[in-house]
Amino acid sequence: MLKWFSGSSDTACDKELQMMKKPGFVEHDNITLLAKGVLLRGEIHVEGTVRIDGRLEGDLQTSGTVVIGEDGVVQGTITAGTIISSGKIKATVRATERIQLLKTGLLVGEVHAPAFSMEDGAKFQGLSDMGVTSWGDDAQKLPGNVRDIAAQRPKAVAMAGENA
Repeated sequence: MLKWFSGSSDTACDKELQMMKKPGFVEHDNITLLAKGVLLRGEIHVEGTVRIDGRLEGDLQTSGTVVIGEDGVVQGTITAGTIISSGKIKATVRATERIQLLKTGLLVGEVHAPAFSMEDGAKFQGLSDMGVTSWGDDAQKLPGNVRDIAAQRPKAVAMAGENA
């Protein structure tokens, strides 16, 4: 019996399947599948949805959605519209819309996305960039009991001359 088709459990695979069944989830009915037990070394450039249940060592690029199953492993770079993972990723990951780590997901690397969410149990080690470049004018007005730590740091001094 395949647990994927059982509506009674709430596993990461069930959540992925539910998301994939939603109308409009699959772009242009184009799904690329890297099945469990398959190892691909190289690049994948496709339009539409990519599901990885095997192992990818290389680069993946799509404007659509990438779904990494519990058995899926990706090492390299991922560039997509949306990335949903319950598998293992060791990569630089870029999404134009969002990145979601489900409870069994593990991500080691860099994350670049406007939205990044993690379920309880998901693990992340690395750097994240959500596109914020500055705090703006409002952030400069800190409450009286809050100090700007950057203002407290000593300034670096450059020495010029023969003795420097």
